[in-house]
Amino acid sequence: MPSLPPTPRAYRVLASFLRPLLFLITRRDWQGAEHLPQRGFIAAANHVTEVDPVTLAHFLYDQGRAPKITAKASLWKVPVLGAALSRTGMIPVHRGTGGAAQALVDSTARLDEGECVVFFPEGTLTRDPDGWPMVGKTGVARLALTSRAPVVPIGQWGAHRLLAPYGKVFKPFPPKHVAVHAGPPVDLTDLYDRPLDGATLREATERIMAAITDQVEQIRGEKAPAERFDMRKHPGSERRR
Repeated sequence: MPSLPPTPRAYRVLASFLRPLLFLITRRDWQGAEHLPQRGFIAAANHVTEVDPVTLAHFLYDQGRAPKITAKASLWKVPVLGAALSRTGMIPVHRGTGGAAQALVDSTARLDEGECVVFFPEGTLTRDPDGWPMVGKTGVARLALTSRAPVVPIGQWGAHRLLAPYGKVFKPFPPKHVAVHAGPPVDLTDLYDRPLDGATLREATERIMAAITDQVEQIRGEKAPAERFDMRKHPGSERRR
């Protein structure tokens, strides 16, 4: 069995500070580790709060993976945070610019090296009023179909109790229940040889979002709305709530 890629020293140092804090402020429900490939896969998750990347990274790190998370490039301009993101190998996404495609190039390179690359297909925090996954963007589908790397759907719920969406007040105590469940890789094999056009990308994206939503439903013990929230049908929803 191939070995896991080495974890950068900066990543290990950061984890040594964050994991004890997260153990203190969360009660964790980690499930589905058996679905994580040994090397070279995409972790696609729903996005409810700004804390999600940290709790998701905690889950993956606990399973021996040091995920490389895609995040908006503006975070690299934040003092200290930007340096930490660079040194741990995170992947900047230059949204709405000519450099946006570079994130896919960088992600492909990480996958070729056997890394776990994290995407939030919705592209931003969900605007669904009840926090359900909304319509996804096609970037992760494009990466999956061109790289043919496995896509593991991950549902997460509970981190929003630490920090509400777009909230300013962090509420670590009492410790919050945080669930992260991984499902079996999404089957996209029948799409590999189809033209990489809009219809194919939308089909792959819908399969990925459906698999993520299924994990969230299992965590919450509820059924998601029959129709996913679509920001294009709700003018103004792209602005912060």
